[in-house]
Amino acid sequence: MKASSLKIEAQNLHVYYGNTHALKGVSLPIHSYAVTALIGPSGCGKSTFLRSLNRMNDLIPGVRIAGRVVLDGQNIYDRGVDVVDLRRRVGMVFQRPNPFAKTIFENVAYGPRLHGRARPAELEEIVERSLRQAALWEEVKDRLHSSALELSGGQQQRLCIARALAVEPEVLLMDEPASALDPLSTAKIEDLLQELKKRYTIVIVTHNLQQAGRVADYTAFFLLGEMVEFAPTSDLFERPRDKRTEDYLTGRFG
Repeated sequence: MKASSLKIEAQNLHVYYGNTHALKGVSLPIHSYAVTALIGPSGCGKSTFLRSLNRMNDLIPGVRIAGRVVLDGQNIYDRGVDVVDLRRRVGMVFQRPNPFAKTIFENVAYGPRLHGRARPAELEEIVERSLRQAALWEEVKDRLHSSALELSGGQQQRLCIARALAVEPEVLLMDEPASALDPLSTAKIEDLLQELKKRYTIVIVTHNLQQAGRVADYTAFFLLGEMVEFAPTSDLFERPRDKRTEDYLTGRFG
Protein backbone atom coordinates (compact mmCIF):
# COMPACT_ATOMS: atom_id res chain seq x y z
CA MET A 1 0.00 0.00 0.00
CA LYS A 2 1.39 3.42 -0.97
CA ALA A 3 2.01 5.99 1.74
CA SER A 4 -0.31 8.40 -0.06
CA SER A 5 -3.34 6.09 -0.20
CA LEU A 6 -6.25 6.60 2.18
CA LYS A 7 -6.79 4.28 5.12
CA ILE A 8 -9.80 6.08 6.58
CA GLU A 9 -12.06 8.80 5.25
CA ALA A 10 -14.63 10.72 7.29
CA GLN A 11 -17.47 11.92 5.08
CA ASN A 12 -19.81 14.67 6.31
CA LEU A 13 -19.58 13.38 9.89
CA HIS A 14 -21.90 14.89 12.52
CA VAL A 15 -21.87 13.95 16.21
CA TYR A 16 -24.51 15.09 18.70
CA TYR A 17 -24.35 14.66 22.48
CA GLY A 18 -28.01 15.17 23.34
CA ASN A 19 -28.75 18.69 22.05
CA THR A 20 -25.06 19.59 21.66
CA HIS A 21 -23.84 19.51 18.06
CA ALA A 22 -20.23 18.50 18.79
CA LEU A 23 -19.01 17.74 15.24
CA LYS A 24 -20.46 19.59 12.26
CA GLY A 25 -20.10 17.92 8.89
CA VAL A 26 -16.45 16.96 9.12
CA SER A 27 -14.86 15.42 6.03
CA LEU A 28 -11.24 14.40 6.48
CA PRO A 29 -8.88 11.91 4.79
CA ILE A 30 -6.50 9.83 6.93
CA HIS A 31 -3.49 8.65 4.91
CA SER A 32 -1.93 5.21 5.34
CA TYR A 33 1.45 4.90 7.05
CA ALA A 34 1.52 8.54 8.12
CA VAL A 35 0.89 10.57 11.27
CA THR A 36 -2.12 12.88 11.12
CA ALA A 37 -2.36 15.46 13.92
CA LEU A 38 -5.61 17.05 15.07
CA ILE A 39 -5.06 20.52 16.58
CA GLY A 40 -7.32 23.25 17.94
CA PRO A 41 -8.43 24.84 21.23
CA SER A 42 -10.07 22.82 24.02
CA GLY A 43 -13.62 21.72 23.27
CA CYS A 44 -13.30 22.13 19.49
CA GLY A 45 -14.15 18.51 18.60
CA LYS A 46 -10.70 16.90 18.19
CA SER A 47 -11.23 14.08 20.70
CA THR A 48 -14.83 13.58 19.59
CA PHE A 49 -13.57 13.09 16.03
CA LEU A 50 -10.82 10.73 17.20
CA ARG A 51 -13.31 8.58 19.13
CA SER A 52 -15.54 8.46 16.05
CA LEU A 53 -12.87 6.52 14.18
CA ASN A 54 -13.35 3.37 16.28
CA ARG A 55 -16.87 4.03 17.55
CA MET A 56 -15.82 4.82 21.13
CA ASN A 57 -18.52 7.52 21.11
CA ASP A 58 -21.11 4.72 20.95
CA LEU A 59 -20.43 4.19 24.66
CA ILE A 60 -21.68 7.69 25.59
CA PRO A 61 -25.40 7.88 26.51
CA GLY A 62 -27.48 10.09 24.21
CA VAL A 63 -24.93 10.23 21.40
CA ARG A 64 -26.21 10.47 17.83
CA ILE A 65 -24.00 10.12 14.75
CA ALA A 66 -24.70 10.96 11.11
CA GLY A 67 -22.40 10.66 8.11
CA ARG A 68 -19.84 8.02 7.27
CA VAL A 69 -16.41 6.87 8.38
CA VAL A 70 -14.95 4.62 5.70
CA LEU A 71 -12.17 2.20 6.70
CA ASP A 72 -10.66 0.26 3.79
CA GLY A 73 -13.80 0.86 1.75
CA GLN A 74 -16.39 -0.04 4.41
CA ASN A 75 -18.48 2.38 6.45
CA ILE A 76 -17.76 1.46 10.09
CA TYR A 77 -21.25 2.68 11.05
CA ASP A 78 -23.02 0.18 8.80
CA ARG A 79 -25.26 -2.33 10.54
CA GLY A 80 -23.53 -5.64 10.99
CA VAL A 81 -20.07 -4.17 11.59
CA ASP A 82 -18.33 -6.14 14.35
CA VAL A 83 -17.42 -3.34 16.77
CA VAL A 84 -15.09 -5.56 18.82
CA ASP A 85 -13.11 -6.40 15.70
CA LEU A 86 -13.20 -2.74 14.62
CA ARG A 87 -11.59 -1.71 17.91
CA ARG A 88 -8.95 -4.40 17.45
CA ARG A 89 -8.14 -2.99 14.01
CA VAL A 90 -8.30 0.62 15.22
CA GLY A 91 -6.57 0.72 18.61
CA MET A 92 -6.51 3.60 21.07
CA VAL A 93 -4.02 5.10 23.53
CA PHE A 94 -5.43 7.58 26.01
CA GLN A 95 -4.14 10.82 27.50
CA ARG A 96 -3.14 9.35 30.85
CA PRO A 97 -1.37 5.99 31.08
CA ASN A 98 -3.94 3.40 32.19
CA PRO A 99 -2.13 0.09 32.68
CA PHE A 100 -4.08 -2.73 34.31
CA ALA A 101 -3.14 -3.66 37.88
CA LYS A 102 -1.41 -6.75 36.53
CA THR A 103 2.13 -7.69 35.55
CA ILE A 104 3.85 -6.07 32.59
CA PHE A 105 3.54 -9.38 30.72
CA GLU A 106 -0.19 -9.75 31.48
CA ASN A 107 -0.91 -6.18 30.36
CA VAL A 108 0.45 -6.93 26.91
CA ALA A 109 -0.93 -10.47 26.72
CA TYR A 110 -4.44 -9.38 27.73
CA GLY A 111 -5.71 -8.48 24.26
CA PRO A 112 -4.32 -11.50 22.42
CA ARG A 113 -5.79 -13.80 25.11
CA LEU A 114 -9.16 -12.09 24.64
CA HIS A 115 -8.97 -12.83 20.92
CA GLY A 116 -8.21 -16.51 21.52
CA ARG A 117 -4.42 -16.58 21.25
CA ALA A 118 -3.46 -18.34 24.47
CA ARG A 119 -0.56 -20.66 23.63
CA PRO A 120 2.31 -19.73 26.01
CA ALA A 121 5.01 -19.70 23.32
CA GLU A 122 2.87 -17.53 21.04
CA LEU A 123 2.07 -15.11 23.87
CA GLU A 124 5.75 -14.78 24.77
CA GLU A 125 6.53 -13.94 21.16
CA ILE A 126 3.69 -11.37 20.94
CA VAL A 127 4.69 -9.72 24.23
CA GLU A 128 8.33 -9.38 23.22
CA ARG A 129 7.48 -8.10 19.73
CA SER A 130 4.99 -5.54 21.09
CA LEU A 131 7.36 -4.27 23.78
CA ARG A 132 10.15 -3.96 21.22
CA GLN A 133 7.88 -1.99 18.88
CA ALA A 134 7.00 0.30 21.81
CA ALA A 135 10.72 0.79 22.56
CA LEU A 136 10.27 -0.65 26.06
CA TRP A 137 11.71 -4.19 25.83
CA GLU A 138 15.25 -3.38 26.95
CA GLU A 139 13.96 -1.54 30.03
CA VAL A 140 11.55 -4.26 31.24
CA LYS A 141 12.74 -7.61 29.83
CA ASP A 142 14.10 -8.69 33.25
CA ARG A 143 10.95 -7.78 35.16
CA LEU A 144 8.07 -8.90 32.96
CA HIS A 145 6.33 -10.43 35.96
CA SER A 146 6.52 -7.29 38.10
CA SER A 147 3.51 -5.01 38.46
CA ALA A 148 3.02 -2.55 35.61
CA LEU A 149 2.12 0.04 38.23
CA GLU A 150 5.78 0.13 39.34
CA LEU A 151 6.82 1.65 36.00
CA SER A 152 7.38 5.39 35.54
CA GLY A 153 4.68 7.44 33.82
CA GLY A 154 6.55 7.45 30.52
CA GLN A 155 7.15 3.71 30.69
CA GLN A 156 3.49 3.11 31.55
CA GLN A 157 2.42 5.06 28.46
CA ARG A 158 4.76 3.04 26.24
CA LEU A 159 3.34 -0.11 27.88
CA CYS A 160 -0.15 1.06 26.91
CA ILE A 161 1.12 1.51 23.35
CA ALA A 162 2.57 -2.04 23.46
CA ARG A 163 -0.78 -3.31 24.77
CA ALA A 164 -2.55 -1.66 21.82
CA LEU A 165 -0.01 -3.11 19.35
CA ALA A 166 -0.31 -6.65 20.74
CA VAL A 167 -3.63 -7.27 18.95
CA GLU A 168 -2.03 -6.26 15.62
CA PRO A 169 -4.09 -3.17 14.80
CA GLU A 170 -3.89 -1.34 11.49
CA VAL A 171 -4.56 2.12 12.93
CA LEU A 172 -3.43 3.69 16.21
CA LEU A 173 -5.46 6.55 17.71
CA MET A 174 -3.66 8.63 20.34
CA ASP A 175 -5.45 11.22 22.48
CA GLU A 176 -2.71 13.57 23.72
CA PRO A 177 -0.44 10.63 24.59
CA ALA A 178 2.37 12.81 25.98
CA SER A 179 0.45 15.57 27.79
CA ALA A 180 0.91 13.96 31.22
CA LEU A 181 4.61 13.17 30.66
CA ASP A 182 7.92 14.91 31.36
CA PRO A 183 9.98 16.28 28.42
CA LEU A 184 12.29 13.24 28.25
CA SER A 185 9.39 10.78 28.12
CA THR A 186 7.62 13.02 25.59
CA ALA A 187 10.69 12.91 23.32
CA LYS A 188 10.71 9.09 23.53
CA ILE A 189 7.04 8.94 22.51
CA GLU A 190 7.69 11.34 19.60
CA ASP A 191 10.66 9.25 18.41
CA LEU A 192 8.51 6.16 18.71
CA LEU A 193 5.82 7.63 16.44
CA GLN A 194 8.34 7.99 13.63
CA GLU A 195 9.14 4.27 13.91
CA LEU A 196 5.53 3.14 14.31
CA LYS A 197 4.23 4.95 11.23
CA LYS A 198 6.33 2.58 9.09
CA ARG A 199 3.87 -0.16 10.11
CA TYR A 200 0.72 1.66 11.25
CA THR A 201 -1.54 4.55 10.35
CA ILE A 202 -1.53 7.02 13.27
CA VAL A 203 -3.94 9.78 14.28
CA ILE A 204 -2.89 11.96 17.22
CA VAL A 205 -4.72 14.70 19.11
CA THR A 206 -2.29 17.25 20.54
CA HIS A 207 -2.55 20.67 22.19
CA ASN A 208 1.17 21.15 21.57
CA LEU A 209 1.68 22.88 18.23
CA GLN A 210 5.43 22.24 18.30
CA GLN A 211 4.72 18.55 18.77
CA ALA A 212 2.36 18.51 15.78
CA GLY A 213 5.07 20.25 13.75
CA ARG A 214 7.65 17.66 14.79
CA VAL A 215 5.71 14.42 14.41
CA ALA A 216 2.87 14.87 11.92
CA ASP A 217 2.87 14.40 8.17
CA TYR A 218 -0.60 15.95 7.93
CA THR A 219 -2.46 18.30 10.26
CA ALA A 220 -6.14 19.20 10.61
CA PHE A 221 -7.25 22.33 12.48
CA PHE A 222 -10.57 22.08 14.33
CA LEU A 223 -12.63 24.99 15.70
CA LEU A 224 -16.09 24.97 17.27
CA GLY A 225 -16.88 21.48 15.98
CA GLU A 226 -15.79 22.20 12.41
CA MET A 227 -12.70 21.08 10.54
CA VAL A 228 -11.39 24.42 9.29
CA GLU A 229 -8.33 23.34 7.35
CA PHE A 230 -6.40 20.20 6.46
CA ALA A 231 -3.03 20.06 4.70
CA PRO A 232 0.46 18.57 4.83
CA THR A 233 1.84 19.86 8.14
CA SER A 234 4.52 22.14 6.68
CA ASP A 235 1.95 23.77 4.36
CA LEU A 236 -0.58 24.31 7.13
CA PHE A 237 1.99 25.81 9.51
CA GLU A 238 3.84 27.94 6.96
CA ARG A 239 1.04 28.87 4.55
CA PRO A 240 -2.36 28.54 6.27
CA ARG A 241 -5.17 29.28 3.84
CA ASP A 242 -7.78 30.23 6.44
CA LYS A 243 -7.46 33.35 8.62
CA ARG A 244 -8.75 31.39 11.64
CA THR A 245 -5.93 28.85 11.25
CA GLU A 246 -3.37 31.63 11.04
CA ASP A 247 -4.81 33.34 14.14
CA TYR A 248 -4.64 30.10 16.13
CA LEU A 249 -1.10 29.24 15.01
CA THR A 250 0.16 32.73 15.87
CA GLY A 251 -1.42 32.65 19.34
CA ARG A 252 -4.18 35.21 18.77
CA PHE A 253 -6.63 32.83 20.44
CA GLY A 254 -6.81 29.31 21.88
